[in-house]
Amino acid sequence: MSERPTLAFPLAPMSPFIVVLTGIVLAVPGVLGLAAVWSGQPAMLGVAGAVAGLCATVWLWARPNRFEVSAGGLAVVWPLRRRFIPRDRIAAVRLVDRSDLRREMGWGARVGVGGLWGQFGWAWTARRGWVDTYVSRLDGFVWVDLREGRPLLITPTNPEGVSRALQQP
Repeated sequence: MSERPTLAFPLAPMSPFIVVLTGIVLAVPGVLGLAAVWSGQPAMLGVAGAVAGLCATVWLWARPNRFEVSAGGLAVVWPLRRRFIPRDRIAAVRLVDRSDLRREMGWGARVGVGGLWGQFGWAWTARRGWVDTYVSRLDGFVWVDLREGRPLLITPTNPEGVSRALQQP
C-alpha cells in the first residue's frame, strides 16, 4: 500500500482590501527615501532602509507561501522556516466564513503583521483566546482546532481541498 502524496496548497491571493493596504505599506520606504533626498536628511534613508528590511522580513519569515497536507499532518511553509503539526494533534477542521468567524471569535486584537500581504501572527479573541493566523483574504477561511495549543486560521487557495485532505484518516 502506498503512502498518500503530499498535497501543496499555496496561500490564497490577497483580497482587494489587503492589496490596497499592502500597496500603501510598500510605498512607505520609497516615499521616505525620496523625502530624504529632497530634504537632505540622510537619517531618513536609514529609516527607509529599516522599513524596507521589515517588509522583507515579513515576506521571508511571517508570510507563509503554502500549506502542505500529508499522511503525517499539516505543514505551514515559509521561505525561511517550516512548522509541522502532526495529524494526531489536529482535533477538527472546518470551513468558516466571515460571519461564522465573528460568532466564533467575538471581539479580537491582532499581534503581528496586519495589512502587509495579509494578517500573520496571533489574534487574541474574546471567545477563543489566542489563535494563530495566516490569512491573506477576507473569505475562504479554514479553522484548524488542535488538541493542545492555539487553533489556526488559514486561507489557502483551495479551502475545501485542505479541509477535505485533513479530514481523511
